[in-house]
Amino acid sequence: MTRTAVINVVGLTEGLLGEHTPKLNAFRQKTSLRHVTPAFPAVTCTAQTDYVTGKTPHEHGIVANGWYNRELSEVQFWKQSNHVVQAPKIWDSLRAEIPGFTCAKLFWWYNMYASVDYSITPRPMYPADGRKFFDIYTWPYSIRTEIKQELGEFPFAGFWGPAAGLDSPQGKADCVSRWIAESAKWTEKKYQPTLSLVYLPHLDYNLQRIGPDDPRIARDLREIDTIVGELIEFYEARQIQPLIVSEYGITRVNKAIHLNRLFREQGWLTVKEELGLELLDAGASKVFAVADHQVAHIYVNDPSLMKAVQSMLEKQDGIAQVLDAAGKSELGINHSRAGDLIAVSQEDAWFSYYYWLDDAKAPDFARTVDIHRKPGYDPVELFLDPKIPAAKLKILWRLLQKKLGFRMLMDVIPLDTSLVKGSHGCRPKSKKDWPVVIGTMKSSAEDLKATDVYSVIRNSVLG
Repeated sequence: MTRTAVINVVGLTEGLLGEHTPKLNAFRQKTSLRHVTPAFPAVTCTAQTDYVTGKTPHEHGIVANGWYNRELSEVQFWKQSNHVVQAPKIWDSLRAEIPGFTCAKLFWWYNMYASVDYSITPRPMYPADGRKFFDIYTWPYSIRTEIKQELGEFPFAGFWGPAAGLDSPQGKADCVSRWIAESAKWTEKKYQPTLSLVYLPHLDYNLQRIGPDDPRIARDLREIDTIVGELIEFYEARQIQPLIVSEYGITRVNKAIHLNRLFREQGWLTVKEELGLELLDAGASKVFAVADHQVAHIYVNDPSLMKAVQSMLEKQDGIAQVLDAAGKSELGINHSRAGDLIAVSQEDAWFSYYYWLDDAKAPDFARTVDIHRKPGYDPVELFLDPKIPAAKLKILWRLLQKKLGFRMLMDVIPLDTSLVKGSHGCRPKSKKDWPVVIGTMKSSAEDLKATDVYSVIRNSVLG
């Protein structure tokens, strides 16, 4: 048995390794690098679940970061219960083989109620009066108090939103990945798990915000290289084998595709008006899209429209592929949670969830960071609205209102999809834009499938 730490450097690709990543380069030189054929879709929840189950969405059911719940007629994103994963996990398999095996899951997704021994994950508190307090969920519960006493509060504002990946009053640009890395060290010192799964999201933010070819990414690379290098040194000093993995590569984009607006113009999508604003009514719609980066699940509630919808999508500029039943089966995503059709964008495009035709009618949550209420993924949450004069002063005013107990809306997010410069989800043409595994591996294959990462981790632990 070899104790192993899997360090998930989100967004890392071979194309990003270079002069700004000396520690990662050195680790690559003494081990090896394999490209990973991207999971489909190449998004966080699907890729991570492929890695920890060795299965595709056909078996584990994680068809994206969110999907349409047909029974509840609701779009649900970023759920945290591990029970939604419908396949056995690597920690259960290893526990059955190795006496005394333990696993720490640190900020990997579907963390809550996973059958691991130690876990930490972001989880706000929502009192009944409508307030929201940033916090973490841990197992055992005692970790939450103990780790915050040593590391301070988790810098939640830097985990997602306009402050993520930037220096701000909430912390340095790398504060979140730094905190998680320190939590991994803390967990190792206290519990010595056999397998540690560590999630470092730092690259994800600016790769989407400004694009992978922007010179400013050099700073992000230097920062994550320092954090990862320190972790490698820490683990190796304790005879723990590090494995570096990533979930996807991010490519530059220059346009958004608004499928729900197109469906609305066809009379297929239904909206209802509440308090003068428009809400998508998925259950009443004949056709609608659940957008997730460069993949969109299309739910066709009226089967008579299937051919018309598919024909329309195939003619749409920016769409590279439309998967029907046969296409879904070929890519291992033929699961009941998946859309009836799945649209895949070209590398330089992505899908928005927008459905309103007039910004004055956009729902109130559209201009806020609200990952659970929006019926699709929204990378525009990484920006402050440039049209708001002194936006940071507005944020301070909103925070003061909150502190004084008033209801307030943190409405500082723009509605301009052209701001987004990077995305992921499809399979890039160049392998330099694919995710990677770096470490000591038994596999001699030039490329790994996403489901092969399971065996790489398993073989590392089994020695």
